[in-house]
Amino acid sequence: MEWWKILLGLLCLFAAFCYQAYQSLSKNLPKPTFDSTEYWGKGKVDGYKEDSSIRSFKVDYSDKVISKLSARLEDANEYTEPLEGVNFEYGFNSNHLKKIVSYWKDTYLPKWNERQQFLNQFSHFKTQIQGLNIHFMHIKPTKINKDTKVFPLLLIHGWPGSIREFYEIIPLLTTANKDNISFEVVAPSLPGFGFSDGASKRGMGPEKMAVVMRNLMVRLELPKFFIQAGDWGSIVGSSLSALYPENVLGYHTNFIGLRTPWAILKTAFASFYPSYFIEDEKYISWMYPFSKEFFFLLQETGYFHLQATKPDTIGIALCNNPIGLAAYILEKFSTATNRDYRKLPDGGLEKYFTLDQLIDNLMIYYLSNSAVTAARIYKESISKLYTKESKHNLERVAVEVPTGAAHFRHEAQHQFAFLTSERFKKIIQSSYFEDGGHFAALQLPKILHEDFVSFVKKTL
Repeated sequence: MEWWKILLGLLCLFAAFCYQAYQSLSKNLPKPTFDSTEYWGKGKVDGYKEDSSIRSFKVDYSDKVISKLSARLEDANEYTEPLEGVNFEYGFNSNHLKKIVSYWKDTYLPKWNERQQFLNQFSHFKTQIQGLNIHFMHIKPTKINKDTKVFPLLLIHGWPGSIREFYEIIPLLTTANKDNISFEVVAPSLPGFGFSDGASKRGMGPEKMAVVMRNLMVRLELPKFFIQAGDWGSIVGSSLSALYPENVLGYHTNFIGLRTPWAILKTAFASFYPSYFIEDEKYISWMYPFSKEFFFLLQETGYFHLQATKPDTIGIALCNNPIGLAAYILEKFSTATNRDYRKLPDGGLEKYFTLDQLIDNLMIYYLSNSAVTAARIYKESISKLYTKESKHNLERVAVEVPTGAAHFRHEAQHQFAFLTSERFKKIIQSSYFEDGGHFAALQLPKILHEDFVSFVKKTL
């Protein structure tokens, strides 16, 4: 046999292998069925009877609790000085931390009653779902008329955020806009976050949280709703959209992403000729060069690895430790808002946020003692890769509902439609904003609101 025929045969075999591998890696998987009654509470499910009542809740902590917090802030050990010429490159700058702790203790805590009133301005509730007491805010629209189109909306936060991220955008959502569209907002604390119970059993990852969130909306007699989400909320929201498309009118996120093998390979392939994949060349620098983005993530995701392996260790270190909690969480509000803020002595924290906003969020974590239970979402998400849950591989299950993606320039990581369309089959809006970072609802509420309403209009 001539050598060229052998070579041709080998090339054909290799091409067939590559095609088969592509088909295997890129095809969507069938939708799994999750148990909507799975029990996550303490002890055995035997004898459990769910209390489906909806109970009012208020953020209400006594002077004794606040005095104890003040004493802990006062009793801080001596701070280690930062290295000369170093701002936030090594982590939270201790010189600036002193200023924040001083403000927390001397200015914020003396007006705690005022801050509690602020946090209680929206209606808070709790209800029992699958063995857990789930906290949520429920805000109905105001200043509407008989012609106003009102849609239910589920707002889902992530880590290290909380429901506090939504306080500036909620009034915009619940007021009829120029198109006479308004929203009935439900903003829950994810299981293990804030004032919601954490699971007592293994496995409460974002997919299982999606089941709880869907059950909550059904409990509230809002069976069809829109979703807006970021960070872990985006994974919960996309999981909900994939599992229960009959309930989701549309899914809008400011952190769209995909971690499938094919998406990872395609990200690397596209780095050789990104203009072939990204139509508008001015956005190429948001994702590439790949090496620059990879090393940024390598530098900034140590917390992810820690919480994905030993969440209880870091959680215990942060419990009852308000100063450590402030450094750990606020560092993320600096770098994830704009990576260049690492070069600033104050981390750029007050360029968009007020100290009251930031400390409100800290207070929710501190007072609810949720550092451990919130961190576990990382472990539960990664654990599914090597447990029986891996068979579901929900990220490869198609999301068929209308999807909108808002891309903010300084987001920690970007994935555009040439990647995400593998899963999200109806991306009807992709928006790009030259400003903004990871905490868009808190940082740029008006812009996010406008983009979300624009998305909703396209679904009608």
